[in-house]
Amino acid sequence: MKFRTRAFREEPEINFIPLIDVLLVILIFLMVTTTYSRFAELQINLPTAEAGKAPERPEQIDVGVDAKGNYTVNKVAVAGGNAAALGAALKTAAGDMKDPVVVINADANAAHQAVVRVMEAAQRTGYARITFTTQAPK
Repeated sequence: MKFRTRAFREEPEINFIPLIDVLLVILIFLMVTTTYSRFAELQINLPTAEAGKAPERPEQIDVGVDAKGNYTVNKVAVAGGNAAALGAALKTAAGDMKDPVVVINADANAAHQAVVRVMEAAQRTGYARITFTTQAPK
């Protein structure tokens, strides 16, 4: 009986070159399709107001600001456009109200500084509840 000698078997080896090629393709795909956040620019989308009518507040002070920067507090014109004069007018309009809501009715073309001045006057007088009125879009 003649036995065959076993043929020399090669050890299996893993070829890493196709694996590296596939991983590089996946990496390039991820780099191309990824979006990066931009922190250098500021995009602001202002909301529109389509809410129902706000409830009537018995303790509120209406402050009006027109496009020229003139102020009215409860439909009374305020002389002087600084925060001190507005604060005095707010105190007078508040009378004996505990914590009134300051409602700012600003014109769409009013300067931002004019509205901030009203907020500063309300903060100086201790009125922390501030709201704005808007107009529903047409």
